[in-house]
Amino acid sequence: MLLSRLDRIFVPAPDPARVGWLRDWEYAHRGLHSEGVPENSLAGFALAVERGMGIECDIQRSRDGCAMLMHDWELDRLTSVSGPTDAHSAEELAQIAFLDSEHKLARLDDLLPLVEGKVPLLIEIKSRRGYDVARSCRAVANALEGYSGRFAVMSFDPRVSAWFAKHAPKIVHGLVMREDEHGTTQKPWQRHVAFWAARPEFIAYHVAALPSAMVSALRERGMPVLTWTVNSPETRKHAASHADALIAEGAGLA
Repeated sequence: MLLSRLDRIFVPAPDPARVGWLRDWEYAHRGLHSEGVPENSLAGFALAVERGMGIECDIQRSRDGCAMLMHDWELDRLTSVSGPTDAHSAEELAQIAFLDSEHKLARLDDLLPLVEGKVPLLIEIKSRRGYDVARSCRAVANALEGYSGRFAVMSFDPRVSAWFAKHAPKIVHGLVMREDEHGTTQKPWQRHVAFWAARPEFIAYHVAALPSAMVSALRERGMPVLTWTVNSPETRKHAASHADALIAEGAGLA
């Protein structure tokens, strides 16, 4: 059964007044990055603001518990420094430049005054098995306190959406899902359990896994469906047929 009776009781349809805006934007995946403009850099986010696009960004946690704008668990791919991202303090990370670039790593705190509510933010909190993701949730919630622009948090980890539902219910919270060998929701029962545990207000679904009967059912109930990563004209056309909003980069941008 796509959505059990239990889900319909305990996961009500989202409030359109809270989540309707998610459908109104296209989101720049990790900012508008390109050669010389690194992913998750303030420069890439500034370009997204200039273009009038929503921003999707990733959060890793520093050693001292700050929300950092960084996708990878390790620094090696994106910088000249090796080793775990969370082995460094926020101040130390802020001194590290991206490869072949003058742009440096930054905090979520640095992004908010740059955006100033001009475009919405999708904030993906990274997690993995055995990780204390609640600390990252608290760091993000603390950074967002008092910020008046539109934003939502999301994660592959259903504990993130559940944490915000319990501890920061005013913040819109969603679940990211994929079905390939890289995810943890390959099987229908795993997707069902993750959705039930997360209680999301929206989902961000892997474009390669669309169309999906479950996603279609959620859309019919009024849940916004975002899709990622739209990176070609073909995936853009495909996404437009099966989702409400696109998270795009490179050749997938309009």
